Amino acid sequence: MSTPGHLKPTLNAWHLWGLAVGLVISGEYFGWSYGWASAGTLGFLITTLVVAAMYTSFIFSFTELSTAIPHAGGPFAYAARALGPTGGFIAGFATLVEFVFAPPAIALAIGAYLNVQFPEVSPKLMAVGAYVIFMTLNIVGVKTAATFELFVTVLAIVELLVFMGVVAPGFSVANFTAKGWAGSDTFSPAAISGMFAAIPFAIWFFLAIEGVAMAAEEAKEPTRTIPIAYIAGILTLLVLALGVMVFAGGAGDWSKLSNINDPLPQAMKMIVGENSGWLHMLVWIGLFGLVASFHGIILGYSRQIFALAREGYLPGWLAAVHPSFGTPWRAVLAGGVIGIAAIFSDELIKFGGQTLTANIVTMSVLGAIVMYIISMVSLFALRKKEPNLERPFPAIAYPVLPAVALVLAVGCLVTMIWFNALISGVFLGVMALAYVYFRLTVGQRTAAAALSSAVVAGS
Repeated sequence: MSTPGHLKPTLNAWHLWGLAVGLVISGEYFGWSYGWASAGTLGFLITTLVVAAMYTSFIFSFTELSTAIPHAGGPFAYAARALGPTGGFIAGFATLVEFVFAPPAIALAIGAYLNVQFPEVSPKLMAVGAYVIFMTLNIVGVKTAATFELFVTVLAIVELLVFMGVVAPGFSVANFTAKGWAGSDTFSPAAISGMFAAIPFAIWFFLAIEGVAMAAEEAKEPTRTIPIAYIAGILTLLVLALGVMVFAGGAGDWSKLSNINDPLPQAMKMIVGENSGWLHMLVWIGLFGLVASFHGIILGYSRQIFALAREGYLPGWLAAVHPSFGTPWRAVLAGGVIGIAAIFSDELIKFGGQTLTANIVTMSVLGAIVMYIISMVSLFALRKKEPNLERPFPAIAYPVLPAVALVLAVGCLVTMIWFNALISGVFLGVMALAYVYFRLTVGQRTAAAALSSAVVAGS
């Protein structure tokens, strides 16, 4: 029987940068434009800049944790060390929700995209096919998986730059600013509500970049390569997010793009028409953006499940490392089972007037925000609890930037709960059930700690 183990360091800074950007880049292709429906272009631009400030300050602070404690559990490991087992549980649960619930939505988007090209094949079957292919790639080896991730991420970036270049000649500031304040040409208090409601869609631009921390045990020289990947990654995504949003909004009537899943092809169509070769290239290569995020998040959720199982927060058998490939294969499969079940339950389970997938996207964002908050709390706690901890990359402008990240994350959470009361209640209910399991499995964690100590003593 396979036993819990450790992962091998094989990834360089380029691999990690590709993972940082690839985890997120599907968010540049779809999802964000729904923010225009509530906030307008100008209102959403402000919301995006505020959210970008949160992510930038968060990443510049998060690198302290990820380099001081290079652990596959990422936020779970930091919170457990800083705040104890309950803190670890909250961070682990929130991260699991974020990373396990995001892939089904992306898989369905891949299936829907392919269904346009192959209408005779069910989009759900193609979504499941995507799971099978990329779970297999993740199991075969992390270096292979990360190299593929880097390749498709670079293609996706090039395609976004091509999009901006093609629509640039038809860009108009007047188009972008028309009715830009929640449907009005002038700012009013009514626009503020729309800007707050648009926060989840601005978060979608950057969601999951923190997943790089979960590859820390597989990174060469993590104290050097992780900061490079994170800082280069957030700057890359910031430029792409603002560029894509501004150029798409100035291509024509932006309101026609505010409630659709393919804003970039439709914006390009306004400039070059339906039969342009550029448009067909965007549609096909745009698939790489979805694939990069989907594939990267599978890597992220598998490492989180692996780390939680290794520490006794989940059943220990999930922490098995494949004897040939050196990857957490059971953790990869476990997250896939949940995702595939969600795909087939999409239209069967509805609440709040939305499909299951629409709701689990919101759940994913809630999990992310909770994780950001507890990570920053852990940063402050560790500064007091372990002042002599080796910190290869201390948080920039401490304590100002970590405090900015914390305050903005709390503001986002309050706003999310206000505008999504029902799904927030579901999130808390699931967390309560998970907490019951946590309380009932103290012996499991004690046994895991004893096993870990025995392995360390024997090595």
